[in-house]
Amino acid sequence: MNSFNTAERATPSGESTRSAAAQMVTWQGYDVPRLEQVRFLLSERKLRASGRLVTAGPAEQFSGSFEVSVGETGAVKRLLLRTATVSEERQISVSRSPEGIWLVDSGQGAERADFDGAVDVDVQFAVLFNAIPIRRLNLQQEEGDHEIPVVYVTLPDLSVQLVRQRYRTVSVGEDRAVVSFTHGEFEQDITVDRTGLVVDYPRIAYRI
Repeated sequence: MNSFNTAERATPSGESTRSAAAQMVTWQGYDVPRLEQVRFLLSERKLRASGRLVTAGPAEQFSGSFEVSVGETGAVKRLLLRTATVSEERQISVSRSPEGIWLVDSGQGAERADFDGAVDVDVQFAVLFNAIPIRRLNLQQEEGDHEIPVVYVTLPDLSVQLVRQRYRTVSVGEDRAVVSFTHGEFEQDITVDRTGLVVDYPRIAYRI
């Protein structure tokens, strides 16, 4: 995984200042023994993160690790995802060009797609990825209602498909916001902080 270091930069006055330091958050699953831990850097709509997801449920046990990079506009630039089960390991790379062309490479040659103009990626069970469209659309700070195309990756098999998801602001408070999330027939209100990161995702995971 990439390491993130605090970097110095020059202001217009020529003074040196430090960019945002790396942070780490951990989420715990509600009904399934699952932990997700992510180390990340935030800047406006940009996001760079590396994380790990471990599921130890009775029906299925697997681990996953990922690295994701989101650009200044809030659009995903690249996702690298690896999973491991008792029987196999898998890896996939999903990247988006400035022209909006997606390349999906699972080790047997990259496939091109436009995914209906999608600029967001969602990874099953990993709540970090809900922050990407929320931050891009600034739903944690102002009201909005958007149905968007999303590149969706399932775990642990790493299949990729185009889905449509809806994000709608329910309420905005001083340090918390509630955003309604819809994926197919599934709908849930997610509580996020002022940066758009999930605090509580009922039935799925909560921050510890």
